[in-house]
Amino acid sequence: MICAGELGTDVALHNSRAKSADTVMRPVAFLVPLPTPVIKPTGLIATLTSSRTFTRPGGPAGAAVALKWHGQPVQVPVLATTDGDLKVRLPTRPNGSTTWISAIGVPLSYSAYRIVINLGTRHLALFQNGVEKLNAPAGVGTVADPTPTGHFFVAFFAKAPSAAWGPFVMVTSAHSVAISDWEESGDAVVAIHGPLGDDAEIGTTGAQISHGCVRLHSADLAQLRAVPDGTPVDIVA
Repeated sequence: MICAGELGTDVALHNSRAKSADTVMRPVAFLVPLPTPVIKPTGLIATLTSSRTFTRPGGPAGAAVALKWHGQPVQVPVLATTDGDLKVRLPTRPNGSTTWISAIGVPLSYSAYRIVINLGTRHLALFQNGVEKLNAPAGVGTVADPTPTGHFFVAFFAKAPSAAWGPFVMVTSAHSVAISDWEESGDAVVAIHGPLGDDAEIGTTGAQISHGCVRLHSADLAQLRAVPDGTPVDIVA
């Protein structure tokens, strides 16, 4: 389990420079006013620039959000857009938190990637443009300290504390449902990292060995380095 105390000053932001999807020009219907549809884009990522949120598009103000999380700028997946507002996923507790923000002045980028962690098969899959690029055995949480299921995202990359953690640590927006305070850090954030000496246990089939984090063979973990912050991470049972 990765926490703010463990990361300390070793946190290293992975800046995404992925290009936005090409704009598709469509015919305009003149004279006939049409309702604005809710569009569900795939792979859009927003960088939070304002703490102001809304409970619904054009609705009352919601709870303010922090513009940094564990010291890093917050880049979040966009779930929907309508009338100049964006529905985004948040990295904070409780798991699955979302909110609406204004789209004005918000930098947008694009990720062609998606990570799916299957706790039943104990494997992690990486998809690029819908094509599977990696399917690797994973060490996942035990029955006592399970890896949480749900829809999350890559929050940021951090420097590995030691070689046992692999080439880097990928911190996600998921939080443990069994641990609320890991080693007095004030949180218990799920990360994807190296095997911590459990290569044999992970093997080719995966294993239930962690406190909720996802452990990969270092060579498999290295293949995730190109994934930009804000990329969706789905954890399924």
